Amino acid sequence: MKILLNAGGLAETNSYLLVDESTKTAAIIDAPGDTTGKIVGPHLEAAKQNGWDIQYLLLTHGHWDHLSDHKFITDAFPNAKILMHQLDAPMLENPGSQRFPLPYIIPARQPDALLTDNQTIQLGNLTITALHVPGHTPGHLVFHVPDQEQKLLFTGDLLFAGAIGRYDFPGGNLDHLKSSLHRILQLPDDTQILPGHGPSTTIANEKNGNPFIRRWRLHQ
Repeated sequence: MKILLNAGGLAETNSYLLVDESTKTAAIIDAPGDTTGKIVGPHLEAAKQNGWDIQYLLLTHGHWDHLSDHKFITDAFPNAKILMHQLDAPMLENPGSQRFPLPYIIPARQPDALLTDNQTIQLGNLTITALHVPGHTPGHLVFHVPDQEQKLLFTGDLLFAGAIGRYDFPGGNLDHLKSSLHRILQLPDDTQILPGHGPSTTIANEKNGNPFIRRWRLHQ
């Protein structure tokens, strides 16, 4: 298993390329926009140079900074399927920012398939489980890869190193966010958290040091 990270765009959003090297299959988790050459471009270049077949674009949620470059990916890999939760699909079908005008247009489209809670996605020999964790958005997902070598959790905008996702955007809900955070904190302490913004962390680090989790006693 290989993981490549690129970050950039207006919101410095993380995009991950997850590869099962044994079968040369790959998935991209989130597709930030604005500067495609700096964000998605390296992922696609690496995939083509290594013969990796990008089969999926997995969207953690529907905010513009996580899906802007979806067409760039599917143009390069036409068989790649865009997967997300039904409750956030309208944000891909009518994309854009609700807070300010973007300096570019995001093409509208429908997802190729809708994911439900605990649904699994097979990527070569890797099994990815989608967990529905509302709070930041109604249809927010995290992607769990409980591999024997590495336990990974791609958290989007649910949980960051020392911080949590905002719940004051349209569709946000603090009670739902707390429940979602508590749910993922039940995963093993050595699970590596790969968030939508900022550096990686672990479940243990956030239980012990995240001020929001400590204040709300979500680690208990």
